[in-house]
Amino acid sequence: IHGSDGSPSSSQQNPKSTAKWAASLENLLEDPEGVKRFREFLKKEFSEENVLFWLACEDFKKTQDKKQMQEKAKEIYMTFLSSKASSQVNVEGQSRLNEKILEEPHPLMFQKLQDQIFNLMKYDSYSRFLKSDLFLKHKRTEEEEEDAPDAQTAAKRASRIYNT
Repeated sequence: IHGSDGSPSSSQQNPKSTAKWAASLENLLEDPEGVKRFREFLKKEFSEENVLFWLACEDFKKTQDKKQMQEKAKEIYMTFLSSKASSQVNVEGQSRLNEKILEEPHPLMFQKLQDQIFNLMKYDSYSRFLKSDLFLKHKRTEEEEEDAPDAQTAAKRASRIYNT
């Protein structure tokens, strides 16, 4: 039985996490388990810094305190954007970035770069992730777990019906 979106429907209201992850990169990045699995995959592809940068930018945008914002901006710059960065991301316009931008941080200061990295992940590594053994094994495990409790629940329902 399939739902209107073509995905398997189940008696449970919440769709399986792998189905959500496969629907969009946004869904994947909203799920801590999805982020964990995607990071594992990106680590194997030597591009984990992309998702780490994206997550750091998301966290940065939520920062209210000016001093904390300056510290986080500097940390993001030093970790991902500086020419000496330990986990440098590859974004356009990077060579024009310098530490002066860190003096007056604002929540959306990294937005263009974050969008570039998001698109890089979306149109490159995300599609490979969905075909990866890592994702497919997780999906199979999820499907096996879903089948087992449903059968047990049906048996319990039947025993309640016939034992009254």
